[in-house]
Amino acid sequence: MAKSGLRKQAEVPEIRVSSKGRDHEQGIRAIHCSSVDPHPMINLDDPVVTVHQSVGEAKEQFYYERTVFLRCAANSNPPVRYSWRRGREFLSQGSDKGVEIYEPFFTQGETKILKLKNLRPQDYANYTCTASVRSVCGIPDKSVLFQLTNKTASPTIKLLVEDPIVANPGQTVTLVCITTGGEPTPVLTWVRNAEELPNKSVVNGGTLTIPAISTEEAGVYSCVASNNVGNPAKKSTNIIVRALRKGRFWITPDPYHNDDNIQIGREVKISCQVEATPAEELMFSWLKNGRPLRSSERMVITQTDPDVAPGTTNLDIIDLKFTDFGTYTCVASLRNGGIPEISIDVNISSTTVPPSLTVPRGKSPLVVQEGDTVELQCLVSGKPKPIILWSHADKEAFMPDGSMQTESYDGTLRIVNVSREMTSMYRCQTSQYNGFNVKPREAIVELIVQYPPAVERVYMEIRQGLGRAFTLTCRVLRAHPSRVLKYEWKLGTRLLTVGQLDTRDETEYHVRALNREGYGAYTCDITNEAGTGRCTFLVTGKAFAPEFYYDTYSALWQSKPSVYGFKLQWTQMNPSAVDRIMAYRLGIKQVGQQRWWEQEIPIEGDIQKGELLTYNLTELVKPEAYQVRLTPITRFGEGDSTERIIHYSGEYLASSPVNPHWSKFHCNFEEETICMFTQDKTEEFDWTRHSAAIRDTKYTPNTGPSSDRSGSKQGYYMYIETSRPRQEGDKARLLTPLFNVAPKSPYGNVALNPTYCFSFYYHMYGKHIGTLNVYLRQKSQTGQDSSVWTLSGNQGDRWKQARVNIHPTSSFQLVLEGIRGSGIEGDIAIDDVTIEEGECRDPPPNSSDRVLERSNLALELLGAFGRQGLPESNYQRFIPSVRENHGSK
Repeated sequence: MAKSGLRKQAEVPEIRVSSKGRDHEQGIRAIHCSSVDPHPMINLDDPVVTVHQSVGEAKEQFYYERTVFLRCAANSNPPVRYSWRRGREFLSQGSDKGVEIYEPFFTQGETKILKLKNLRPQDYANYTCTASVRSVCGIPDKSVLFQLTNKTASPTIKLLVEDPIVANPGQTVTLVCITTGGEPTPVLTWVRNAEELPNKSVVNGGTLTIPAISTEEAGVYSCVASNNVGNPAKKSTNIIVRALRKGRFWITPDPYHNDDNIQIGREVKISCQVEATPAEELMFSWLKNGRPLRSSERMVITQTDPDVAPGTTNLDIIDLKFTDFGTYTCVASLRNGGIPEISIDVNISSTTVPPSLTVPRGKSPLVVQEGDTVELQCLVSGKPKPIILWSHADKEAFMPDGSMQTESYDGTLRIVNVSREMTSMYRCQTSQYNGFNVKPREAIVELIVQYPPAVERVYMEIRQGLGRAFTLTCRVLRAHPSRVLKYEWKLGTRLLTVGQLDTRDETEYHVRALNREGYGAYTCDITNEAGTGRCTFLVTGKAFAPEFYYDTYSALWQSKPSVYGFKLQWTQMNPSAVDRIMAYRLGIKQVGQQRWWEQEIPIEGDIQKGELLTYNLTELVKPEAYQVRLTPITRFGEGDSTERIIHYSGEYLASSPVNPHWSKFHCNFEEETICMFTQDKTEEFDWTRHSAAIRDTKYTPNTGPSSDRSGSKQGYYMYIETSRPRQEGDKARLLTPLFNVAPKSPYGNVALNPTYCFSFYYHMYGKHIGTLNVYLRQKSQTGQDSSVWTLSGNQGDRWKQARVNIHPTSSFQLVLEGIRGSGIEGDIAIDDVTIEEGECRDPPPNSSDRVLERSNLALELLGAFGRQGLPESNYQRFIPSVRENHGSK
């Protein structure tokens, strides 16, 4: 019967998922996924490939001897991992001398670039970028394909319209944009002032039609062409909609006399202002009592005034006479017609007087409740009555409508749904518009908004074990009036205590020893004249959700042809917050199936924060995927659950079966893939995979092995060929795959990082043997390889084993460097490379971790019938014996 084990390992940090920073450096850590409450930040967007060329892009084609960059980008959390394919060929760093793969530093892992150096004919192909978060929370991989050809080019476009376009309101405007180049075929889009197009716009390919255009729809419209090659092409035109808006006037008394009134014999100026589009078409004319008025010595008309805003005309009446009293009309129009005129009437008479402002009795200060509708009033007199401007008097702040000043024609400021932030001193003052251009008159209105107490905590969940003491605190942050009437504590509907808050700003409720009746929702209501603020505390004994660990080394193993196993690992979030976790309920089902199989995994002793728990899932049917659910159980009952998906993938299997109870990497170079080892292309030559059965010893009979390490003539090993044209001192470097290391201290203490044993067999036979070096390369120490082992000279015609302890602090790989000696009899070979957790020992140790051997009921049942379609009656007989032996549920 297949065995399953639960064990506790040395501590690892509890790390939440993050898209940047340290989590990206060390891989995916503990993630909480739940079908009931999925993590809101877990996501993977579709990847996008963009293409850029280092030189010659102006020629719009990718010729030979050009360097091309394919950039693949995708937003994700946790950090995304990318892979590239050319056709069906997987590309990796060092797999092709003409290809370089790297991450730009400034993107922090969100982008992966494929660089094609000195473009070759074989580089014109289909490229696929695959983005993966390794099925975290069941998120599948996503891919995008780009076809690179010798016609690939960035887009070019042409706009078949004038710039600018001047139109009347209600007119239909059509813009036409066409592509003049680009491969793949560019996609055309239209934008307006970098915003969305008007709702009634009609887009048909490169044609944009705006029916019955309005003044609000004027602006800069741009046609943008994009095909993800080079930079998008953009052409723009400005649509101007003819309009006249905001006709205003003001009267200026004689500036040479300190008097705001209009008097006979003095000068008076009437100003008229209109906003016009386009401004150069604006024309003014003046009427007196309905008859045209021409400029004269006493009636001076100026069309533009350099001292005021554009679009202003002035009528200066010199030496005002009684006969000059009357109605003056300013008429604004556009030169080419088509737009209604704006007429502004101004009455000049003996009753034309400057304004005055007062606040009605009882309207300041004004006390209201939050949420009310309030009207602030200023009474304005005078003829003509000017526009009133409202603003804050005690601070610089926006008015409720979002502006610094709000206009009012009747002196009233109306505020709907008033809020506490609107408590302020408000200033009302006259404007020069539609009145006298004299020193503004102003008055002050005070607004006081009362509101219920704002408290913290508004809501808080507290997880506690039975028998523990704790304190609940409800604090008043602000309130108006600040005099609080009372506080009231309840558990559910049961009243606990009441009291007064005098000088204090908080109240506390103490629970000395929590019992089962003490679980539930505690509320504290704090009340003043305006209402009530409530703090809510939900006290529960539920355990927090476990967090799956996604960086398990060699998590997948295969011991039988049709089934596989998976090492499930997790940490427990805040295990000491509640009662001791007595067990976990493990649920498992095949993806796409409805039925869950469950069993309990008992836990002995207390779980420590950051402690890594392990359970081996066996008898998983290949190649099915499984959904796993884990729920902690305490005396209170079940806690929060978390789920993940387990996928079968050959990529995770090592070159030989891996013992699931301890991490180990082993490579004997029997496969052509050489266990994902790579060559360092910056050195003079490469290591060679060879077998003694095919080795040519014609020129070097006294060097190199006659078999692999096991003694087989057919077995393979790696060696450096030192025959010509190699020179003394030439180097060949072989790099292991990249391995992840997780600190086993909750605080990432370097001193507690695990030790690894690196071992290999070497053969150094020949009178010209040079040197064999081993270096440790760490991702956190770029460009600083550390020497961990070295040997030089002839060691005899036999295989020997080397073992060395290494202590990496971040993701790492080993570098095996062979250096050519003084002659051709200097071949160096290696075989059977192993990396395993723990210090080097002989013989290899058994796992010292405490393991609870239990049969995995759910997985045995799935293995027995799930794949082979047996009826339920065939597997019911398994259940009693398993339950009897293991107590499974």
